[in-house]
Amino acid sequence: MADGEREERLGEIIRRQRELSALSMRQFADLVGISNPYLSQIERGLREPSEKVLEGIAKSLQISVDTLREQAGMSVGAEEETPAVVDAIREDPHLTGRQRQAMLEIYAAFTASAGRGARTRRSSGSSDSA
Repeated sequence: MADGEREERLGEIIRRQRELSALSMRQFADLVGISNPYLSQIERGLREPSEKVLEGIAKSLQISVDTLREQAGMSVGAEEETPAVVDAIREDPHLTGRQRQAMLEIYAAFTASAGRGARTRRSSGSSDSA
């Protein structure tokens, strides 16, 4: 399953669970501690929630993060190691929450585009190995 499909599936599951809990989007966003627009983007599959936000969502829905991931078809135990730069951004006490979110989104966009570029170069027939 492609990343976009997983994010969309995860968002759909979160939305359904929120609706089953009879919570409005605004109420749920307040409960989780995120903005209403950010929750909307998560539910529509436009953004992947950070680990901290996913934990808050799961706690608010009274289910485990692993359950959310399993329902979305995401792997549960075979997760990639978090890059050091992401950990540094998350732990920097000089950044506000908004600044952290923006930097993580920019980093994710750059690394995603770098990954696509690497795949494109490899598939175009050029090779650095002899």
